[in-house]
Parts: sequence; structure tokens; C-alpha cells
Amino acid sequence: MTFNRRTFLGTGVAAAAALQAPMVLGAAKPRVVVIGGGAGGATAARYIAKGSKGAIDVTLVEPSRSYYTCFFSNLYIGGFRELSSIAHSYGKLASEYGINVVHDWAVGIDRDAKTVTLAGGGWLPYDRLVLSPGIDFIDGAVGGWDVTAQNKMPHAYKAGSQSELLKAQIESMPEGGTFAMVAPPNPFRCPPGPYERVSMIAHVLKERNPTAKIIIADPKPKFSKMALFQEGWANHYDGMIDWIGPDFGGDIVSVDPDAMTVTIDGEITPVDVCNVIPAMKAGRICEMAGITEGNWAPVDGRTMQSRLDENIHVLGDACAQGDMPKSGFSANSQAKVAAMAVRAALTDSKMFPAKFSNTCWSLIGTNDGVKVGATYEATEEKIAKVDGFISQTGESGELREATYEESIGWYAGITSDMFG
Repeated sequence: MTFNRRTFLGTGVAAAAALQAPMVLGAAKPRVVVIGGGAGGATAARYIAKGSKGAIDVTLVEPSRSYYTCFFSNLYIGGFRELSSIAHSYGKLASEYGINVVHDWAVGIDRDAKTVTLAGGGWLPYDRLVLSPGIDFIDGAVGGWDVTAQNKMPHAYKAGSQSELLKAQIESMPEGGTFAMVAPPNPFRCPPGPYERVSMIAHVLKERNPTAKIIIADPKPKFSKMALFQEGWANHYDGMIDWIGPDFGGDIVSVDPDAMTVTIDGEITPVDVCNVIPAMKAGRICEMAGITEGNWAPVDGRTMQSRLDENIHVLGDACAQGDMPKSGFSANSQAKVAAMAVRAALTDSKMFPAKFSNTCWSLIGTNDGVKVGATYEATEEKIAKVDGFISQTGESGELREATYEESIGWYAGITSDMFG
């Protein structure tokens, strides 16, 4: 399927079909609070407000006034986009859809009283709560690193200032210097993301610092689109990138941010820039709400309701739902199902069988785009993969350029779907 802005907006067929005038079950207007204004939360808030036509009071809690998409932030690092092009405001959600946008931190959830406590001292009542907080990092996942070291060794896995910092560090590397990435274990946000990032960094270094080297320490024996990336690295950046998997100690890694060293299986390597992407877990508010099992929040994929609290829906990176990867596309797709379920619970609007889709595009070099994707359906046990597709090695330059152009159309479509 070829994506552009129009066709992407058409992918929410089931959800869009449910956009009909609802009848409110009772005199008081039901209240929905959405925590997290990214691909999941912003989409859910918009679809609940739009679909209910004012019958549901929707409040979106998001501390940032501008949201920087993590997807496409690698293209900013590679010089293919400006940072401003991945920044989005919440103005239309408030002005065009009547959503009450609150820029504050949610710091507590009382599930019995159905209230959300805010850092600013206020609190919000809800009939349904939607959590889409994204990811947090697991303390101690990489020896020697915690968030206090993120300015020396940035993660850049929450886009914005961290993306700017990493880009500046790369562009300031000494001639012939060394960049290291500590890649995360599964599961994590955007499975191809670290490897697209390496591609974009190699693209920058090839132009500005061609004798520089890149080391990837990876705890995984294989990664998303591995054959495609390795083919692309050989074609565009031959000899620049050294991937170290677990067979060679890529899973035994520590760092020293003060000394700027990376230790892999006991061998200490001085580096000039180090991008540490730690192991991940659901955003902390999910733990605070008591709806996690292990690192993630289990949900029923038919409605995206928490399996531990039917009044809470969990979306995107934070949830444990089955086969879908943690991606912006997935979160957006799940948000439409959750919005439909919320409307059905609070009004008399119809429910349709949940269907999901996802595609992850990656740029390896100029006009060299690849993709992987699938469709999914909800079963009683999980969101289950139905079928999938992936770019092939050896594809023509014309097809790779078309794939990249397709991703540009998708970006315009999904951000419009999120923010109006």
C-alpha cells in the first residue's frame, strides 16, 4: 500500500465508522482524562472529542507545550529535517475540538475515587482514564549510566533537547573520532530506531568526518530489518560501522560518563560520543496507578482496557498487548480503538471489531528508504499479527526513493491525525 496524507487518514476505517452522534447515558456529561500527549494520547483525545461531538468532556494532561515526535527525530540528526518540523502544538486540539489541555505532570491516580492528582496541586475526576505516557528507563540497565548522565551520554530516545544535544555532539567529534551506541534489549520503543539512527549518524560523519568510526554494542543477536541495514551500511558506509552482538560481548557493557569510556566484555574503549539507550519500561504513571505486571501494563486488545482496571485504557509504548511493535503508528492505531471503546462505554455509540495496522519506515542513506509492517486483529488473549511485509535486499534505487517519499506522506498524515 502506498501512503500519503489522504490514505493514512483513511486507515482508521473502523474508528471513523463509529463517529456518529451519541446519546449520553445520564444527565451529567461523562469525563475522560487522557495522560500523555503523544501519538497515542493526542489521537485518543481528538477521536473521543470529535466522535462524541461534545457529549464527553475530554481533558488532556501533558507537561510539554510542544511535542517533538520521536519518529523522524533520526532524520533531524541526519540533517534531513529541521527540528522545528517535528515539533507540534496542542492549539488545535483545544480550539477546534474543545479539549481541555492541561500542561502539568500527573503525579498520582486514585483508582477508587477515580481522580488524577497533578503536580501543580490540582486534581481531575474521571469516568474513564486513558494512559499513554510512553516509556521510562530501567534504573541500572547499563552499568555506570543513569539519567543524571544524560547530558554527557544522551539517550535521545525522548525527542527534543536530547536530540539537539546528540546532533551537536556528533557534529563536534574530532577528526577520526569514535561514536558508540549502547543498544537496548527487547522490547523497546521503535525496534528499527537505533539502527536508523546509526545510519543517519554515519551519513553525517561520511560528509564531515569520514575517518570516524561507529561502534554498536548490542545485547540482541538480531534486530529489526537487520539484513536491510547491513546491506545499506555496506553500500553507503563501508568499514565505518562495527556492530558487536552478544556473541562478542555486546550484552556485557558498562560506561563511564566522566572518563568517556565504554567497556565491552571487559575491554575499555575511549569514545568521543556515546549514545546510551537503556532498557525500557512503561511510563512511571502506570506503576503509580498499580496497573503494571513486570515492566509493562497488560491490556485487552479488543478495547485497550487495562486487565487490572476496566476504567483505564493504556496505549502505545506503555502497554503489553501482544504482537504489535512499540511505535508511533501502533500507538495511533490503538488510540482509535480505545476512543471507540470509551465512546461506547460512555454513550450509546457502536463498537466495531478492533483492527490495527503498523508500518515502520527507516532511512539508511539519501533516498534509501526501507519499511516493515503488518496488520493485526484483537483476540481474547492479545493483539495478534495477521500478515506482514518487509522491504527486500537488492531493491532498485527508484523503489527505495519511493519508499522514502511514502514515509514523508505518512508523517504528514499521522501528525495531522494526532493534532488536527
